[in-house]
Amino acid sequence: MDVARYRDALLHKRSEILAAGAGAGAKPIQTTEGTSSRQGDLADQATGNNEVHIQLKLKQTDAKILQAIEEALGRIEQGIYGVCRDCGEPVAAARLNAIPWTRVCITCKEKQSAR
Repeated sequence: MDVARYRDALLHKRSEILAAGAGAGAKPIQTTEGTSSRQGDLADQATGNNEVHIQLKLKQTDAKILQAIEEALGRIEQGIYGVCRDCGEPVAAARLNAIPWTRVCITCKEKQSAR
């Protein structure tokens, strides 16, 4: 297994997320606080609320991916990268190529999803 390639992919993805987060930090999430409740119709207000909700969900997802990336980098350092956390079997290269921060093999992931 080419651990260096996966490490590079993890570092690249981490940089992408951090750069996107820095860009989003420059543009604060728009809220309707402080504006007249008469401004815009209910559909406009709902759309604005939806956009805020979506932006918050994206930030939460990015935070989870960042945490998973840090954990994967730790597993590389420990020499246990690419080993399923649940069954101890090697994670398929195709899965690692798609999601290099994954903790489990596809079989164990399918079992989790079936619960």
